Amino acid sequence: MDMDNLSNIGVGHPRVAVILPCYNEAGAIVQTVEDFRRALPHAEIYVFDNNSSDGSRELAAGAGAIVRRVAQQGKGHVVRRMFADVDADIYIMADGDATYEAAAAPQMIAAMLQHNLDMVVGCRRDQVEAAYRRGHRFGNWALTSLLKQLFGRSFTDILSGYRVFSRRFVKSFPVLSAGFEIETEISVHALELAMPVSEVMTAYGARPEGSVSKLSTYRDGWRILRTIITLYRIERPILFFGIIAAFLAALALGLAVPLIVTYAQTGLVPRFPTAILVTGLMILATLSGMCGLILDTVVRGRREVRRLAYLAFRAPSDYALKD
Repeated sequence: MDMDNLSNIGVGHPRVAVILPCYNEAGAIVQTVEDFRRALPHAEIYVFDNNSSDGSRELAAGAGAIVRRVAQQGKGHVVRRMFADVDADIYIMADGDATYEAAAAPQMIAAMLQHNLDMVVGCRRDQVEAAYRRGHRFGNWALTSLLKQLFGRSFTDILSGYRVFSRRFVKSFPVLSAGFEIETEISVHALELAMPVSEVMTAYGARPEGSVSKLSTYRDGWRILRTIITLYRIERPILFFGIIAAFLAALALGLAVPLIVTYAQTGLVPRFPTAILVTGLMILATLSGMCGLILDTVVRGRREVRRLAYLAFRAPSDYALKD
């Protein structure tokens, strides 16, 4: 389905912006811009350059994109600027490396408008082995599974950089990440606010010759794992600190049992250092549990504020209705 056929589902032409992070993608950025121009001729295409030194900025401008520069290094900083600076009804985010299927964008937009979704994720189906390395595939599976265990539900491909967002998603999302962990933060934001989301299977191709991946398997994998744990602590404090409290309380009780048995038999407490340690552990367990309860109230208030910010904007399909 192309943009000209969107009227068949009862909507007009919303303002669509394609937003592309770019860092040293001289070998692919022109192709990426041209592919999205063919797929979405009415869309504005923005390239946010992150200190490229290979002429990517000039090539993107020559291809007809609106080019902006982001001085702070890191994809998270780029996404923060993109979401803040670009004004549109629908946002399509992809990488500037020509690996994502631009031709799938109209289908993803149509799904969003037809079902009033706030995010559509382009799940990657690799076309060649080199496009999606086996280690990256395993890491994606492991992190996706972990996210599902911690938050109760997840996406098929949480690390996909190909996503379509509604305006109310973009303008209610406080970007905090600095690097490649931004996709994880985006996924958790959608899960926490119980937003209507969907997934579309899209092709994922190899990079053009001369284009090199900036992703470090172990370093960025560790950062993503750390982000998941941090977000779990922030969004689920009563469970996070409750687990710590339960561990400390169990350890204290385990150490206290011999003392209790000895006291019941003799009326004496022979190991005062152990008794003091048990007391300290129980105090720490109580403090951890109370921290979880207090922070849970704070998180609930923050979630309500984000929900109200989200509700301040109209649903995606309503943007065709002019006031």
